[in-house]
Amino acid sequence: MTATAQGITPQIRAKRPFGLRDKLGYMFGDFGNDFTFILQAMFFTLFYTNVAGVKPAHVATLLLVARIFDGFTDVGMGIIVDRLPVKDGGDRFKRWIKFIAIPVAVASALMYLSFISSFDSYTLKVVWMCATYFLWGSVCYTAINIPYGSMASVMSTDADDRAQLSVYRSTGATLAQLVITSVLPLVVFTTNAAGISVLNGPRMTTAAIVCSVLAVVCYAICYKLCEERVFTESISHAGVGVGKMLKDVFSNRALGGLILAALLLLVSSLFLGGILGYLMLNWFGNGKLQSPASLAALIPAAVILIFLAPWLSKRFGKAEVGAFAMGVGGAVLLAAWLIKTENFWLWVTFYAVAMFAISTFNYLIWAFITDVIDYQEVKTGIRNDATVYSVYSWARKLGQAAAGGLTGYALAWVGFDSAAASQGLAQTDAVKSAIYDLSTLVPGVGCLLVGLALVFLYPLKKKVVDENVEILSARRAADIVN
Repeated sequence: MTATAQGITPQIRAKRPFGLRDKLGYMFGDFGNDFTFILQAMFFTLFYTNVAGVKPAHVATLLLVARIFDGFTDVGMGIIVDRLPVKDGGDRFKRWIKFIAIPVAVASALMYLSFISSFDSYTLKVVWMCATYFLWGSVCYTAINIPYGSMASVMSTDADDRAQLSVYRSTGATLAQLVITSVLPLVVFTTNAAGISVLNGPRMTTAAIVCSVLAVVCYAICYKLCEERVFTESISHAGVGVGKMLKDVFSNRALGGLILAALLLLVSSLFLGGILGYLMLNWFGNGKLQSPASLAALIPAAVILIFLAPWLSKRFGKAEVGAFAMGVGGAVLLAAWLIKTENFWLWVTFYAVAMFAISTFNYLIWAFITDVIDYQEVKTGIRNDATVYSVYSWARKLGQAAAGGLTGYALAWVGFDSAAASQGLAQTDAVKSAIYDLSTLVPGVGCLLVGLALVFLYPLKKKVVDENVEILSARRAADIVN
């Protein structure tokens, strides 16, 4: 390993060629991630408002505060991963999957223990909610997700390989979504004596435990199948200070543009996902309808985009494809808002088309960050994969927090009564109508803003990405010769 004028030169290890085994392994990694992440996005707020009886504004405040705190834990974890020494022949990123898989699964299950609904103290319910959420999201999930996400940049140096990894990662996420949003509603929603559809607390607990077990299995498969091929010495070995490293990262224009697009994407898609259960329970009157809605939204993406997304990326460029897709998704959701249909199947048609468009961008988004990491290396000569990824991850968590917070505050704003919901009582007609408006207008506008951010603020269009790959290939070839 040499420290050149360009910084620390990555070294390509002699391992088996990149192939389907790596892509499947990486897919299972996000499958594992999303058995806890999607569960939180889809059911956490609903569980605490409808089962535990916590006010939606209090859930929203937790999500906002926790994600601000994550700015320290995410970036801190990225610095640790980049600077912690690695034994000869060891893996910088993959080792964390082995260490954290079980803790993150246990922490997730703790968030959905239904016995907290019997606590006499409202304060104790809130304390339990906060403590378990911080343990899962700010500590355990951070400790496994930062290394996992960073690992894609060292599995291959080829831009098309990385696009494939992004697609397979998103396929893993889609599979987890199918299980959680299509199967779980059939299990966790029941009808009470008054004929009102409700979320069943004990069933939710069981479902969360099963998801945690499946997450550990998926992490094990990821660890077994993936290989790290691009090895770089710890940044601390080159005498690069933390301050300079962070300054370089935060001045990365491409990272800034991607962060804004990702923030808007997550606010849009996770807000839609978070309010979906409320829409089914209140506007359409049956929580189980979330299952066919999710199947219609996710199966076309899972079947088609694993083949279509890489081709579109290679042919037109990731940023170009993402901007067009998000524009289509936003237009479709706004059309659904204008029509305001009470016909479930017509609504599902709008929802399925919009989600396919959103998924097109989502299937490629993880390849965006590897392009940003390359851009960082071109500009600075230092390859700090985990630190760049951790800053991006924190920004995504801010989007998640904004989505969760917006969901809670919006429900409170329109008059949603969590006490009535926890007792199995119906909401007013005005609240039901407002929930429909929120589920279409907010994500529709958000999707359009994502498209605009990619067009005007994100600089890594196809031509620039190709040029960066050529620059880095030439640098590494020159270093081998020298």
